[in-house]
Amino acid sequence: MKRIRCPKCDESILFDETQYEPGRVLVFECPECHKQFKIRIPQPKPAATTEDEDDTEQTPVLGKLVVLENAFHFKQEIPLYPGENVVGRLVKGSNANAAIKTVDPSMDTTHCIITAKLLPNGTPRFTLRDAPSNTGTFLQNEILGDRDRVIINDGDIITIGATTMILRTNDDED
Repeated sequence: MKRIRCPKCDESILFDETQYEPGRVLVFECPECHKQFKIRIPQPKPAATTEDEDDTEQTPVLGKLVVLENAFHFKQEIPLYPGENVVGRLVKGSNANAAIKTVDPSMDTTHCIITAKLLPNGTPRFTLRDAPSNTGTFLQNEILGDRDRVIINDGDIITIGATTMILRTNDDED
């Protein structure tokens, strides 16, 4: 059984996803507010090849962005790799390599950039900048200027469009 939530009133709805083939789009009506919404049954992930496993070992995850659930999307965790992590809305052909699955219209496809670097002492350092975006990038409710580059730390709150994210480092135990 799979649990989904109404995007309008957050009512929980259960259904058996095994009855439907992958890729199929289902339409639900919330029993509480009668809002109709669609979901797509996800495709199964392909089995990892030895090449994929080797790439994973060579590219360590230095941290993650925890995307808080709201009316536009569910909670997500976006891994941050060494180098530039382009954060934005997931669309086909997007340049964002740290893409967020959302329907938030105020988030650009290339909204902000988080540069992750491993320091000589082994600790990661994260730097945030606006891409530039149409609606701006906020750190702890302060908007970044077009030329601002700020160091962000574990627990910092980043807001892009109507989406709120929290930076978490790999040292955290959830």
